[in-house]
Amino acid sequence: MEIFLALLFGFACGSVPFGLILTQAAGLGDVRKIGSGSIGATNVLRTGNKGLAAATVLLDAAKGAVPVLVAPLMFPSATSALGGPAELAAVGAVAGHCFTPWLKFRGGKGFATAAGVLGALNWPLMLLCAGIWATTLAISRISSVSSMTTVVAAPIMAAVFGHDGLVAALIAIALIVLVQHRANIGRLMRGEEPKVGSSK
Repeated sequence: MEIFLALLFGFACGSVPFGLILTQAAGLGDVRKIGSGSIGATNVLRTGNKGLAAATVLLDAAKGAVPVLVAPLMFPSATSALGGPAELAAVGAVAGHCFTPWLKFRGGKGFATAAGVLGALNWPLMLLCAGIWATTLAISRISSVSSMTTVVAAPIMAAVFGHDGLVAALIAIALIVLVQHRANIGRLMRGEEPKVGSSK
């Protein structure tokens, strides 16, 4: 039961669609109707409001970090193939963001929330992955490329540096994020994926 509750707790926290809430509160309309149609920070940035995009990143990361930190206190005996309560809440939070029930199970891409959960699980590993993200973004100038590269690298880096308990959860998170980037993958294959700063 605690396994399910830890997942559900993470899912509930992750399901809050901050990008949509912030843009609508600011009078910028429905962010799902522009750019990629995502509720994440990259698409919020396409409204031209950098402050809202930054706030979206912070809140999306926080809704991933908080359940990871709290779940071990609430569900201490939750253990599964994905790991303990923190890892379960981590997977749940990313899934909640990507498949939020408040928007008919259509949410964001999950990268900022994944960054938040990784920071709470293992902050040195998160800093390493942040370096991978920044390097890839600087080279490609395409947000989706840097995001996908980083989530694939995360479980590999966890294994390389001996954090075996995180590998299964990070693989699950990577799969969720990659599924949410399927449209981006299609645009990349067609050479149509917009670069950072584009309004497309």
